Amino acid sequence: MKCVYSDGLKVEYKGSLMIKDNRDVNVYIKEGLIPLHVKGELDVALINFNCSDMRTAVKIVTDTVGKRACIH
Repeated sequence: MKCVYSDGLKVEYKGSLMIKDNRDVNVYIKEGLIPLHVKGELDVALINFNCSDMRTAVKIVTDTVGKRACIH
């Protein structure tokens, strides 16, 4: 699933997760290394195919791992 928001935020989730924006967020987490509570939120957004839910999940991700992370 890919979501692009008007503020420049881009999210791609297909097992692995990539979050980028034009300012200060750059996160990549490889499939299998996403914390379970975060994966649950991402999967709900994916199942519902809802970019609003995905944005909520992204907030949880950045609160958990920070705005700059590469976990692989």
